[in-house]
Amino acid sequence: MQLDTLWQFMQVDMEADGFETKMRQSPNRQKLIKARDFLKDQQANMKKLESDVAVMQDRLEAVADEADRLEKVLANLTAEIEANPPQNVEEAQKQAESVQKLLDTLTRYEQELAKMRKDADVKDRQQKEIRVRAAKTKQEFDQLKVVYDKEFKADTAKLQKMRERTEQESKKLEPKLYERYKNIKQHCTPPMAKLINGQCSGCFMSLPSATLLEIRTGDRIVECDNCGRILYDAGE
Repeated sequence: MQLDTLWQFMQVDMEADGFETKMRQSPNRQKLIKARDFLKDQQANMKKLESDVAVMQDRLEAVADEADRLEKVLANLTAEIEANPPQNVEEAQKQAESVQKLLDTLTRYEQELAKMRKDADVKDRQQKEIRVRAAKTKQEFDQLKVVYDKEFKADTAKLQKMRERTEQESKKLEPKLYERYKNIKQHCTPPMAKLINGQCSGCFMSLPSATLLEIRTGDRIVECDNCGRILYDAGE
């Protein structure tokens, strides 16, 4: 009977699918993916740090230049005051305010420069740490890839043989039945379920008496109304 043949085919098909899933979930493969993702993250972090440092360097140079300019302005103003002392209190107060304003601005620039230099040191340490971690992970990745490539080659050969067997078994099926099986498999795996104690073993739904009779008389292929699997009566 075609359903018996289809059930046997499904065992071969599901075994191949299961092995392929096992390949994707291989511990070595998962470790490789984790290491690869880590390296990508570190590369992204390094690029961001380099961009931040470049921006910081531009700002540092601009602030340093401005600080130098203000120091010259202050020196000239001080020299001018010494050469031409204020004639009254009001003039002295204005000159003092000008000097203080320059000093306050210089102080802010010096504080900003100190902070940027400190931040630059932090980012420099971060870059060094990233390089060390990335180098270690890359070495581990390369070593693991050698092992995984050998594993993958052997598993791929095995999977190919399993798929070839599946292809051979599929030729024993009626084309329409095979297409039906494949369509169901797209949304439901496995595509078939045994009839056990009047229930679909795929979703455990109890089946109506009419459906059970229809399955057992073998008049046509019957699918579960709940999950859509092809129901198979193995003779309980």
